[in-house]
Amino acid sequence: MLMPKRVKYRKQQRGRMKGKSYRASTVDFGEYGLKALEPAWITARQIEAARRALVRVMKRRGKVWIRIFPDKPITRRPAETRLGGGKGNVEEWAAVVKPGRVMFEVGGVAPEIALEALRQAAYKLPIKTKIVSREGVEEGS
Repeated sequence: MLMPKRVKYRKQQRGRMKGKSYRASTVDFGEYGLKALEPAWITARQIEAARRALVRVMKRRGKVWIRIFPDKPITRRPAETRLGGGKGNVEEWAAVVKPGRVMFEVGGVAPEIALEALRQAAYKLPIKTKIVSREGVEEGS
């Protein structure tokens, strides 16, 4: 599972997900990509589930690029805990994704396989997504 090797601060505040993503908003590495249409925290487990779905459909052909990394620590308090005990322990890691961010890219496979793989990966994510292609690549099926 993806997580940082080390961090400067162990816990983080929640923050806000205002606005659109301007970085990583185009398909730069592969031929097709999966673009986020909503803001969300995508957990490391969800990224791994989507990656497995991609690899399964592509049958280990082609290449997959993961353009998001879970570097935000998500803390949880133990169940039935009274207030005043401080911030909870880090339970999972998440990537902050804004609308317009290309999260996954695939290349080196037929367009039908790439589109099916990205569609299967989209089912594993908790947000609405759109399959986009690089400029100059014609849409398949």
